[in-house]
Amino acid sequence: MNSFCVFVSFWLRLLSYRSKLRYKTENKTSMRTRTRALIRLSAAISVLLTLIGPTRAQSGWIPFKISTGGADLNTVYFLDSKRGWVGGDDGFLSRTDDGGLSWIKQALGTTSAINDIYFRDKEAGFLLAGNAIFVTRDNGTGWTQARIFLPEEFDGADVELYSVRFSSKKKGWVVGSISKNERVIDSILVYTDDGGETWRRQRAPSRTELIHIDFVSDKRGWIVGEGGTILFTRDGGASWTKQNVPTNRTLYHIDVRDDKKGWAAGERGTLLRTTDGGETWVEIPTNVSATLLSIKFPSGDEGWAIGRGGTIIRTSDQGRTWVQQDSTTTQNLYSLNFNKKIGWAVGGAGIVLRYERD
Repeated sequence: MNSFCVFVSFWLRLLSYRSKLRYKTENKTSMRTRTRALIRLSAAISVLLTLIGPTRAQSGWIPFKISTGGADLNTVYFLDSKRGWVGGDDGFLSRTDDGGLSWIKQALGTTSAINDIYFRDKEAGFLLAGNAIFVTRDNGTGWTQARIFLPEEFDGADVELYSVRFSSKKKGWVVGSISKNERVIDSILVYTDDGGETWRRQRAPSRTELIHIDFVSDKRGWIVGEGGTILFTRDGGASWTKQNVPTNRTLYHIDVRDDKKGWAAGERGTLLRTTDGGETWVEIPTNVSATLLSIKFPSGDEGWAIGRGGTIIRTSDQGRTWVQQDSTTTQNLYSLNFNKKIGWAVGGAGIVLRYERD
């Protein structure tokens, strides 16, 4: 019932916010009529959900859509409970400053798909769009292109950048792939040691597609990718080594909590868990066949993974067992982000899901 109350509360706040916006352009009489109608509508929706949809409400995920012109949303990142960004296909970028009640589209000057957004701190953020790295130094108000990797640098091949993370204030890493004729021919791993002013390539011990990177400290980091690839560094990225894994399925996302505990998610419901810093990875049954594309543990015990067909699974025992949740959508879900108690998931055709932890 608590999840249901959160659902109603969020939608009432959203309806109230939109009513306030309309008040600026409508007279008071018509506004009062519209507001009463919205209140009656929200009450009717609440009753309907109580009568016929209790299991959906109890999942805790509240769906709504951002107008993207049909573009998929590939990434979401929230700095705090109020400020967040979503990015997607065709260079779509939008920002909220009120916890998702309203969204403002931002011009980036690219038509490439935005694959990742990450903030090193409250002011400095980084964004990957196609073969380019963008940076903001003013809390995401404006974005400028810091580096672009052109085909002539790679013998005519195309670069696609997927994931960016920083291990310290100055050192950051980006991973992706190099392809020709839509076939991956090599991986790409680039780094900065000056806070993102310049970026240089480093050879990785894998020529397969590298998809996601995560650091738990300034020394220890992991990369996952195609064919069950997991790369590990213990020296701040100076060198990378392959770790042994019990699968050859592509891994799309990794989340590491500390020096010992981490999880990786991938193809056909694949989920791996380590409790010894990656010395051993164990495959955990998830009872789902959909590909998992993002995983996040906001606490040591609680975690979520999302994926194709609207799949959401949850654990409350450090990833030992997982149960499926109702997402209320069949759209693919590509990215998951938690900031303290509030979680966000985004996916196909502008779908956004909001979750509030107890």
